[in-house]
Amino acid sequence: MILRRFLLAAALLAAPLAQAQMAPQPLPPEQAALKSHVQFLASDVLRGREAGTRDYDVAAEYVASEMLRLGLQPGAEGGSWFQPFKLIGYKPAEKAKWSLVRGGTEIPLQFGIDFANTPAPATPDFKAEGGVVFAGYGIVYPEGKRDDYKGLDVKGKIVAILPGVPKGLPNEVEAHFGDDDQKALIAQKKGAVAVIVIESLAQREQFPFETFASYYDYERSGWARPDGTAFALAPGAPAIGYVGPAGAEKLFQGAKIKWADVLAAQRKDGRIPTGALVGTLKVASKTRIVAQTTRSVVGLIPGSDPALKDQYVVLSAHLDHVGIGDPVNGDRIYNGAMDNAIGVSTMLEVARKFIESGEKPKRSMLFVALAAEEKGLIGSDYFAHYPPVPKDRLVADVNMDMPILTYPLVDLVALGGERSSLGPVIAAAAAGEGLQVVPDPAPEEMFFVRSDHYSFVKSGIPAVSLDTGPGGQGAEAQKKFLAENYHKPSDQIDLPFDWASAAKYMRVNYAVARALTDAPDRPRWNKGDFFGVQFGGYGAE
Repeated sequence: MILRRFLLAAALLAAPLAQAQMAPQPLPPEQAALKSHVQFLASDVLRGREAGTRDYDVAAEYVASEMLRLGLQPGAEGGSWFQPFKLIGYKPAEKAKWSLVRGGTEIPLQFGIDFANTPAPATPDFKAEGGVVFAGYGIVYPEGKRDDYKGLDVKGKIVAILPGVPKGLPNEVEAHFGDDDQKALIAQKKGAVAVIVIESLAQREQFPFETFASYYDYERSGWARPDGTAFALAPGAPAIGYVGPAGAEKLFQGAKIKWADVLAAQRKDGRIPTGALVGTLKVASKTRIVAQTTRSVVGLIPGSDPALKDQYVVLSAHLDHVGIGDPVNGDRIYNGAMDNAIGVSTMLEVARKFIESGEKPKRSMLFVALAAEEKGLIGSDYFAHYPPVPKDRLVADVNMDMPILTYPLVDLVALGGERSSLGPVIAAAAAGEGLQVVPDPAPEEMFFVRSDHYSFVKSGIPAVSLDTGPGGQGAEAQKKFLAENYHKPSDQIDLPFDWASAAKYMRVNYAVARALTDAPDRPRWNKGDFFGVQFGGYGAE
């Protein structure tokens, strides 16, 4: 009996000890601080933080209160933490009526067979009339000795172009000119009044005209200027419709250049014939617009150097995610822990390190939690157009967007680092944490133009997005996240975060920001860099 009692007592004493040994150990303070932000921002209570919702507004209030607690100052206009703007949704209000007049005869163009109209948000009731000029891909690229407008007079005309780019152009050129709005801007500068896009062979393989026509009235997203008008890159010559194969045949009828020759040139990757078509085209586009207010969060650490404090380094991360969506295993909340609560968490903890260092930066720092990235880089585009400080005082942007942090870091990827003086700064900061900086492992995906830093690039500001790399377990971990968690409800706090790697990633961003704020020389584009030249960036010419 005594032995039995002794064994029972020993077992009772051992049970708490075993439970203590099995209990998770507290995270170090640096890691715990990062996790605490993610735990709140990616919680179910915020319902996926979709821009324009109350859930997003609560997340924005949290970020502002954390900035205040850390010791930052409000960085938006009027001493506010918030930069509000109008987020717009727009789509065609109706199926348009287009007409082609040739030799006094009207040639009917049918919606869904010949063309499908697209919206023009800057001019909700848009109309244009003029002769049609076919400009191939509509590209002007002097560095590549390419000018699709050579010998063409498009003033007062409607320009017809092919989507995409011809084969053989550098990735960055393809990324830039793959945007129809950039081509419309070229057409506008040439004096055109509208742009129509004719289906190419490549486009037909990917997304046939007939499919597009059936979805023509899907809602797009954009933003409105402070005066309430919708922003458009080329409001004077918007791209207002797609033309299918049947419509192309009608447009080219009677012209010196034949549609069959254009198709043949595409098949051979040869020079696309260009020139004036015959007849006058009347086009119209009615657009329905719905607006709602959202806001980015802006915190400031003023610079201390009299000669440098009026220059600003931006550290950015998007705060929004995609909200409520289709259920997966009964879960409809798309929490966005990795995309991009961890980016915002990193930004806040970099701010903490600046404050706790006791050493003020020489240049000023803006910490910006951006709205509506998931709707098309909208918050960053608005911020880059209407920064709370003079635009020419913004000298660099370092962006953090969905660093995948489920494995021990070996290396980093600095998207755009090779284009400016930011690259060597990032390499040195990474080396300080025992990390390498490696080239983008998938340049064909053109990630450089797909995150918020690109809005700063388009304003001529040297910018990078700092991503986790493929080394060690990285490639497999990234593949797994993209396949199983990206834009899914499972992107939440119970992912296997490697919080030590998260802290290391944060320290690299701090070292980069500190180096940029304290360097004697302003960050600059590499001389001759395509994007620096294209957007008039400092040092590119």
